[in-house]
Amino acid sequence: MKRTGVFICHCGINIAGTVDVKKAAKELSKHAGVAHSEEYVYMCSDPGQNLIIDAIKEKKLDNVVVACCSPTLHETTFRNTSKAGGLNTFQCEIANIREQCSWVHKDMNKATEKAVKLIKSAVERVRQNESLEPISIPVTRRAMVIGGGIAGIQSALDMANSGYEVILVERSPSIGGHMIQLSETFPTLDCSQCILTPKMVEVSKHPMIKLMTYSEVQEISGYVGNFKVKILKKPTYVDPDKCTLCDECTKVCPVVVPNEFDIGLTGRRAIYIPFPQAIPATYTLDIKNCPGLLPIACGKCADVCEPEAIDYDMKPEIIEEDVGAIVVATGYDLYDKEKMAEYGYGKYPDVLDGLQFERLCSASGPTMGKILRPSDHKEPKEVVFIQCVGSRDPELHCAYCSKICCMYTAKHAMLYKHHVHDGQAYIFYIDIRSGGKGYEEFVQRAVEEDGVLYLRGKVSKVFEDKGKIKVWGVDTLTGKDIEIDADMVVLATAMRPSEGAEELAKKLKIAIDKDGFLSEAHPKLRPVESVTSGLFFAGAAQAPKDIPEAVAQASGAAAKAIAVLSQERLYHAPTVAKVNNNLCTGCGMCVYVCPYDALSLKDDKVEVNEVLCEGCGTCSATCLRAAIQVKNLTPAQVHEMIKASLGG
Repeated sequence: MKRTGVFICHCGINIAGTVDVKKAAKELSKHAGVAHSEEYVYMCSDPGQNLIIDAIKEKKLDNVVVACCSPTLHETTFRNTSKAGGLNTFQCEIANIREQCSWVHKDMNKATEKAVKLIKSAVERVRQNESLEPISIPVTRRAMVIGGGIAGIQSALDMANSGYEVILVERSPSIGGHMIQLSETFPTLDCSQCILTPKMVEVSKHPMIKLMTYSEVQEISGYVGNFKVKILKKPTYVDPDKCTLCDECTKVCPVVVPNEFDIGLTGRRAIYIPFPQAIPATYTLDIKNCPGLLPIACGKCADVCEPEAIDYDMKPEIIEEDVGAIVVATGYDLYDKEKMAEYGYGKYPDVLDGLQFERLCSASGPTMGKILRPSDHKEPKEVVFIQCVGSRDPELHCAYCSKICCMYTAKHAMLYKHHVHDGQAYIFYIDIRSGGKGYEEFVQRAVEEDGVLYLRGKVSKVFEDKGKIKVWGVDTLTGKDIEIDADMVVLATAMRPSEGAEELAKKLKIAIDKDGFLSEAHPKLRPVESVTSGLFFAGAAQAPKDIPEAVAQASGAAAKAIAVLSQERLYHAPTVAKVNNNLCTGCGMCVYVCPYDALSLKDDKVEVNEVLCEGCGTCSATCLRAAIQVKNLTPAQVHEMIKASLGG
């Protein structure tokens, strides 16, 4: 019989506070096949690991079980420790007696009894473990970034500057995201376009970046180090190499539609350039709003185009690319304003959201930086800003805090006062969250220097009366009802995942949380990584973020991607499914249920793509003939584990 060593960790009082560790170690020493059993206060510490190494050598152990915290945290630690002692890394198993035992129990006797059974179960498993070697695969040293906002731009530049080719895919005609729409950024009040456009230009001219705007990811297959991506490049019907930006085409276009860049405050033509600093600097023909191309119903833009840049024969293209790592930076959208009817959005033209107000403040905006009411183009003298519109409202809207609203509302009020010196700004708030460097000082500056009036309370009703927007609310600090005759109302609406993010997540096989944001592998230790290897997150695709945090996370995601791309070969855990061809009938049931698309049928037999397989065991549980099993978690091992857990 193989000689097994059992090592039980106190984890301070995390385990020892509920489990009698000494009793458990003594009990395990009597278990058949256990040649050594001991406990230590912190098994993951250097002395604890040395204790395991010494015991392996001195007791001539064949395998070890470490009873401690979740294998998610320290399985790699203890498998490397076992390797240092001379064992194969897969001759080490973890018994989780912290999360699955001590943390969920109060009765010490019962918790100790359960811990002993969990450890015995792990002992029975490790006895039948095979000594395996990691699966080795080559790496495609190229990356893809999905999303061309500030997070995607930063991530692409970091990887490109490290010497790796990057494909940057953006579904809009220009990169820049929402940041390029802003007037200034808090807390320094930098001009957003002044600090972003140099990076946009750098992206467009970088020899290691392939920029694909007006494009969308259609399909992704493969695995870390070897992804195959199909990208739909939509036709712009304008040749960027010929276009001289003369703007003659827009002058003759008869179609006017709401301008997305100005959030509907202005119109644009069916042929347009998104904004003056757009990258790439070229026009796009919006086929959805064009009178028609098949057959050509207008053609005026082509008639006046002297360089003959307009090409009605352009077709959609499917471009295939091979990449080794992918950064997802799909950004955010604002919460659907139509769901906030109680605040009059969509009913009253002078009720705006935050991005619309940014465009009014911007020197390149619809009013050239003058704050004017959309309804009559007059200067508003009283403006009410309402925070948490759609945020922190679990009953009706979004339960989470959108994080940046307190700060950008303070900025909006401050900018309003800078433009309209004799105006009065009111802010209805629940509480103020200013948790960044220089943020609290920025809020205090809005209150003390600019005279912004903060009213703690929620708004109950917004309606129009005699040319004014009546705002009814309450100040909970004074206990008084508030009624304000406002000229304009600005809503700090919630941040939501961008449109199409959920569909993209399905293509990438990335989990999303209850709010629709991308779910990271671990909120503290792996905040930019997906559970699917090789996929990384950046910016507001993962959660609401301000610009500094989005940029920092983008660089973090780039660093993680570079760690993948810099290796000549990658290694994958060998605990994967294995098919017994003598028993397999080719029914395909396992292929259908595999969540990782790791199985396929070939010549009426199932084949396993070992790199895609994550060893979840779904196939083994489905197979009626036991023809497919996961290495080191076979039905025989499971049977013995259950038997040990039941005290057999």
